[in-house]
Amino acid sequence: MSSEPVKRRSIAVAVTGASGAVYATRTMAALLERGCHLEVVISDYGRRLLRDELGESAAADKLLDYLASKYGDVVRRGTHTLYSNRDLGAKIASGSQGCEGMVVVPCSMKSLAGIANGLSRNLVERAADVMLKERRRLIIVPRETPMSLPQLRNMVLCAEAGAMIMPAMPAFYQMPKTLDDLADFMAGKILSSLGFDHELYPSWEG
Repeated sequence: MSSEPVKRRSIAVAVTGASGAVYATRTMAALLERGCHLEVVISDYGRRLLRDELGESAAADKLLDYLASKYGDVVRRGTHTLYSNRDLGAKIASGSQGCEGMVVVPCSMKSLAGIANGLSRNLVERAADVMLKERRRLIIVPRETPMSLPQLRNMVLCAEAGAMIMPAMPAFYQMPKTLDDLADFMAGKILSSLGFDHELYPSWEG
């Protein structure tokens, strides 16, 4: 008696040029650990960000091996497809694809502006626009400080369109001791918002 294969949950992950590469890699690792299929798109400055902040071993074309070396082979439970940001013909550029949600982590102010105004100049912006028009979950993790009035207004525009704005502001009640602890917190918040259970940080007990 044959059994049908378990369908993987499909999540899009976009990495852009704002500082905070560790937030992106921890989020991807946590989703892969849960057996998800990731549709990954990394902007040109996102590719530079991975190398600058995490080293050459974290380059886009070596990403899965990097995640396995840092978080363990458990990340190989999941699968991923890596797209060029210039590929506006990619699967995630269409509302007919089955991707259930998307997170832009970290999200640069340039990408934020493009998403807020529906420009769809590249795959990050187009895939985010698809999430909004299809009423699917879009999580934007901006990383900038201080913020200008246009940047704040762009976040409001995204929120009004249906996105969740989740600034890279880790908490400290869990008594973090390392940068990885802070990354765990943000990745946990993202996973919770996508409907995943996790133990990346302890729940607040009051």
